[in-house]
Amino acid sequence: MRIVGLTGGISSGKSTASNLFKSHDIPVVDADIVARDVLKKDTGGYKGVVAAFGDDILQANGEVDRPKLGQIVFSDPGKRQLLNRLLAPCISSGIWWEILRLWLKGYKVIVLDIPLLFEAKMDKWTKPIIVVWVDTETQLQRLMARDRINEEDARNRIKAQMSLDLKRSQANIVIDNSGSLEDLEEQFQKVLVQVTRPLTWSEFWLSRQGTFSALVSTVIGVAAGKNVLSKL
Repeated sequence: MRIVGLTGGISSGKSTASNLFKSHDIPVVDADIVARDVLKKDTGGYKGVVAAFGDDILQANGEVDRPKLGQIVFSDPGKRQLLNRLLAPCISSGIWWEILRLWLKGYKVIVLDIPLLFEAKMDKWTKPIIVVWVDTETQLQRLMARDRINEEDARNRIKAQMSLDLKRSQANIVIDNSGSLEDLEEQFQKVLVQVTRPLTWSEFWLSRQGTFSALVSTVIGVAAGKNVLSKL
């Protein structure tokens, strides 16, 4: 099984790249969706976060007000680290369950869409690693326009993440999204060819088909060995 790592930064265009993979029938495990699930009312993650941050982060229906929580943690590195410590185990568990589910379905290639791929040390499980990169000024302008926030808030959110230049230096594949959507789609087509190339032997043996083949070979080998021994 090939586990492709996809990451980037806020407003870099990672979600657009993720949707392009989905449109080509490549399953995507989205860490943001997993994170939303672990913050649902009455889950373990929900209870831990409410205990740490108080009822002020809740909406009238009792669900977590994610934008409000985001404002709190993006403006305070200590609180951001606290939130990461509380949710990281739940998110990691959710991601691995999704990988197992897709493995059982027989998928040979999946994409892990994880904003904190390097920070969470999950890059060691993925290859190739794709980083969707954009220059800082373009990232800033896109974030301000998307979230309708001022420049200071936008810069704080960008600074709260690992720099895109550092991520780019650790990537196997870089998608430069500083241009148009058409430019991004053109680059994606080349990336798609790389990602969907035939599995290596090590990747094949990690797939469901490879595991089944190994099991069958073992059973046949054991049976053949018993047959030889019975004739001695």
